[in-house]
Amino acid sequence: MAGRGRVSMQEHMAIDVSPGPIRPIRLISHYFPHFYPTAEPALHPPDPRPPVTPVRSAPQPQPDPEPEADSDDSTALGTLEFTLLFDVDSSTLHCTAHRAKGLKPPASGSVDTFVKANLLPGASKASQLRTHTVRGTRGPVWEETLTYHGFTLQDARCKTLRLCVCEDPWLRRRRRVPPLGELRVPLRKLVPNQARSFDVCLERRRPTKRPKSLDTARGMSLYEQKVEVEPASEERGRVLLSLCYGSQRGGLLVGVLRCAHLAPMDANGYSDPYVRLFLHPNAGKKSKYKTSVRKKTLNPEFNEEFFYAGPREELAQKTLLVSVWDYDMGTADDFIGGVQLSSQAGGERQQHWRECLGHSDRRLELWHPLDGAPLQLSD
Repeated sequence: MAGRGRVSMQEHMAIDVSPGPIRPIRLISHYFPHFYPTAEPALHPPDPRPPVTPVRSAPQPQPDPEPEADSDDSTALGTLEFTLLFDVDSSTLHCTAHRAKGLKPPASGSVDTFVKANLLPGASKASQLRTHTVRGTRGPVWEETLTYHGFTLQDARCKTLRLCVCEDPWLRRRRRVPPLGELRVPLRKLVPNQARSFDVCLERRRPTKRPKSLDTARGMSLYEQKVEVEPASEERGRVLLSLCYGSQRGGLLVGVLRCAHLAPMDANGYSDPYVRLFLHPNAGKKSKYKTSVRKKTLNPEFNEEFFYAGPREELAQKTLLVSVWDYDMGTADDFIGGVQLSSQAGGERQQHWRECLGHSDRRLELWHPLDGAPLQLSD
């Protein structure tokens, strides 16, 4: 019986070690349906050649006209799992960061990471939210929900959510550390009141373009490169008001609940906001109120209530002026924006005012966008 011969290096390298078909990389665009215009099939003359049985191959992903990530860069940066939910009833956008996998270690060697979220376009600090930091792992688990208040259908149609996995620079607080990877989700593709889970590859950071029309504005703003923003459409923020006419007390109860996405007025990119209320025409000393000041924030929460006494018919002829200001010690306060509610106002402002005075003991809450022009009425 002949002995077993040795396998040469050439023969060893010739062994088929193919792992099989390569699975496609998951991109943001794969989570949304593709719609193509239907067309009638073209008529062709019959082919005289015998039919050939097609060879079944692995399914190929459909081409996406708007790719959201670069496959070559994404494979080395890891993946991010998260869930998005647009709650129309409460005007909120919930982003739950679950976990990341296969993160590429930074140059420092440590992997201490958190997730930072931004809404584009808009003031960066007004829409910036972040999770806590998970230290010492390439597979961090956050399981933390970031919530944007005052998120409307109009925001969903025109804004994009950018998620960045960032290294915590707690040892280098004076250095700006670039993110380990990012991704962007067009929010117009979300279905309202329906949670959507994602597991997407991260891509390299994209530079953001700042319109020249906003170079002189206070506070840094972030914009998509292809989004054109006119100066007149610059957001001043929005305020959440609750109105209730109390039949027992015989007056109007106005609640200032919170503000969102306020324009930054200070050099640090934030504001120290508070809200003023004025019922016009002057109804006495109790016609003017103001909330407390919230320091260094663009999304303040107040939850303060104020009362205006008077019969319903008299209040229906008046105008409620709500203005948001930035408190400055030693100098005049800066006007951020305002809104007025009355029977002569238009749209949702008029509807909110009339429905409140038309029903007793019924609290109505509604978000109102702020106008940039100061509100001025004569007494």
